[in-house]
Amino acid sequence: MRNNGCSSRNFDEAATIHNDANLLVIRNEVEESLIKMTRREVAKLIGGTTAGLLLPVRASCAQAKSESSTMLMRPIPSSGENLPVIGLGTWQKFDVHLTPAMRKPLEEVLSVFVKLGGRLIDSSPMYGRAEEVIGELTSPLGIRDKLFLATKVWTRGKESGIKSIERSMALLRTKRIDLMQVHNLLDVQTHLATLRQWKEQSRIRYLGVTHYNSSAFPEIEKVLKSEKLDFLQINYSLMERQAEQRVLPLAQERGVAVIVNRPFGAGDLFDKVRSKPLPDWAAGFDCTSWAQFFLKWIIANQAVICVIPATGNPQHLDENMQAGFGRLPDVNTRRRMVDLVSSL
Repeated sequence: MRNNGCSSRNFDEAATIHNDANLLVIRNEVEESLIKMTRREVAKLIGGTTAGLLLPVRASCAQAKSESSTMLMRPIPSSGENLPVIGLGTWQKFDVHLTPAMRKPLEEVLSVFVKLGGRLIDSSPMYGRAEEVIGELTSPLGIRDKLFLATKVWTRGKESGIKSIERSMALLRTKRIDLMQVHNLLDVQTHLATLRQWKEQSRIRYLGVTHYNSSAFPEIEKVLKSEKLDFLQINYSLMERQAEQRVLPLAQERGVAVIVNRPFGAGDLFDKVRSKPLPDWAAGFDCTSWAQFFLKWIIANQAVICVIPATGNPQHLDENMQAGFGRLPDVNTRRRMVDLVSSL
């Protein structure tokens, strides 16, 4: 992972204090190894091996960095509340039977997500067991109060919509949803009317609409212009850039927070870069993997509040979360990233 930002000068001062040239040599060798390691691996190294004893200054500096640094946050325009730029999607990955083998990695995903500063978890009745799994796992982990839970209503008719929302609350084991969204604009006017009432009653905190397909953008524009929304969730990635033409500027103009789904183009982006090395210049924006490359390109767009890659893999979760730390690509670098991916 990226360098945690501790100056090598700390090591030189430590070496001077201890007057031990051998320690300085060891420090150089281990520092090179640490730069290539994930944050979790560094923690294991420092906490569980004698290498931690060789690096007292490095360890304390890394600990201070971890304690003082937070993930990049963006404000929700309608309220000013800040959200971390990396969230967690649950489509497919949390639609599982909670056998012991499945429970353990998903519990770790949720625990690491919160420890690294994540808040927004997005689900839907459309995602099978996902809401139920989130509710069952977050309760014993004791992390519900640290989460920003978002889900959706996906049905037709007012009464059917109300039943769907109530069922989502029961499955998520909560009496209030942070964000309720009309999924894929299905019966959008009917459900938005209900959601406004529920927001006034404080049963939900925010309301919005979603879609996953660029073909729906003309309809999305109409809703943005005619309705007062807190959130919009749409697809946007290096492979699907249509949103930046009209929808993202309009959302900014209307003061609507944008959540991005399909950040990896349904996995197609990874197919394009398979077996290809990450360009050296990616280090210029603290990027050490293709996943971070794709995610940092998205959140570098100031219209985006949060991106929600879905994963049930703890290692992938950790890698995704690192995209929310460090520098982001500037305008020229984002163009260079587009050119690179387009050429593959």
